[in-house]
Amino acid sequence: MTPTPLYLDCDTGIDDALALAYLLASPSAELVGIGSVSGNVSAAVGAVNTLDLLALAGRPDIPVAVGAHDPLVRAFDGGAPHVHGANGIGGVVLPTSGTAQMDETAAEMLVRLANEYPGELKVVAIGPLTNIAHALRLEPRLPELVAGITLMGGAAMVPGNITPVAEANIANDPEAAREVLAAPWNVTMVPLDVTMANVLEEEHRLELLASENPVARALGEMLGYYYRFYEGIFGRACSAMHDPLAAAVALDAVALRTAPVVHAEVDAGNGPGRGQTVCDLRGMHVGYPEQPGAHCRVVLELEQDFAPHLMDVLLGRVPAAIGARNS
Repeated sequence: MTPTPLYLDCDTGIDDALALAYLLASPSAELVGIGSVSGNVSAAVGAVNTLDLLALAGRPDIPVAVGAHDPLVRAFDGGAPHVHGANGIGGVVLPTSGTAQMDETAAEMLVRLANEYPGELKVVAIGPLTNIAHALRLEPRLPELVAGITLMGGAAMVPGNITPVAEANIANDPEAAREVLAAPWNVTMVPLDVTMANVLEEEHRLELLASENPVARALGEMLGYYYRFYEGIFGRACSAMHDPLAAAVALDAVALRTAPVVHAEVDAGNGPGRGQTVCDLRGMHVGYPEQPGAHCRVVLELEQDFAPHLMDVLLGRVPAAIGARNS
């Protein structure tokens, strides 16, 4: 298996940490660069969390660049400490990496890597899309240079999680998301429809805590904080698996039951629909016929529950694949 070169754009909170650990453990992925963006935490804090996690995993060689502090048109609102803790990783204190951040910005890193790996690089964006929009402005040919982008964000047929209609990553910078979805590249959107339907339970957290792997144990500690937030949503100690699921989809490591390619755009207005992802799913009753010019695959259902696969990869039990990607 030849690993896929990946650029990861993240706002390293708890589920970002799960996604990073998944990608590090997967034989299918070669992380060639990581950019931080303000979302769950500031871009600066996210970069520190990322560097510390890489060091804990024994991978200080992977470069990390700090990205945009503010969204395209508004100021950063301070993040989501009620969800991820004040430091973004549930109050868990990791050993300091001591590794320096790159001098270039995250957007500059993405453009550079796209030119170094033309036609091969996959982009995985699991935070607000500010850096990706900046990269598109720096290099309008970016959609031609990369193999595609997979993003965690949006809500196609379910409620939002930050407003009645908007998911947090999209709502934190709707203008950027609108530009990214409008660009002429292959987009795979992993929205709340599928991430809220795949849950990590307390038994999984306890298994991580019992591991001899220091990264797995740290994740188990972080999840204790995350579970307390989600207990108010699910009524039990558990959590959705937003970002690691997007990482697995990007690697074609999970089988998709329903994932139509449709037209999609973002409401960047100032009304109650701000941040909503508007996906044209009107063909659902006839099997989602082809929409000419559409280039956004919206993942709505998986063939199998994701939690067992995620745990197997994090704990090194099986290769990172549970099925081929469905069309």
